[in-house]
Amino acid sequence: MSDPFDGTERSLGQLVASATAEMSALVHDEIALAKAEIRQDVKRGAIGSAAGIAAGVVLLFSLPMLSFALAYAINTWSGGHNGNGGWNMVWCFLLSFTANVLLAVLLAAIAVAKFKKVKKPEKSIASAKQTAAIMQNVKPHPRPVAGTERVALDKGETVARSSA
Repeated sequence: MSDPFDGTERSLGQLVASATAEMSALVHDEIALAKAEIRQDVKRGAIGSAAGIAAGVVLLFSLPMLSFALAYAINTWSGGHNGNGGWNMVWCFLLSFTANVLLAVLLAAIAVAKFKKVKKPEKSIASAKQTAAIMQNVKPHPRPVAGTERVALDKGETVARSSA
């Protein structure tokens, strides 16, 4: 493209080609911005989903083994290992269940925190609205009406001139 301030005038074809190239570049940049924002939000959503799935897997598949192990550990800690009886096994299993639920709540809180960070691509939307507003204010070049003649200028360009 030629420099618009170099003192020479550009032809209509050059101006149209320049405007087309700049519009194409603008559209490509808008699309690239939207892709980048969406990619970032998808990554955040994937991390949140993974944490939520991990919370469910931990709660479902490890709960029986963790519950038994923790219940017997509580019973042993409370004195059941030396023949004194310790706490009743019912209370030991309830404490074990409570610990597993707290772990699941912690993982679910991480998942919710990640999901709250997912938002719409605000920069892309604002940029697209700005571009649309600019494009609405652009007026097309009027076409010559019937009864006009073409007048040649000194550089080979022509313009429409009304005969009235």
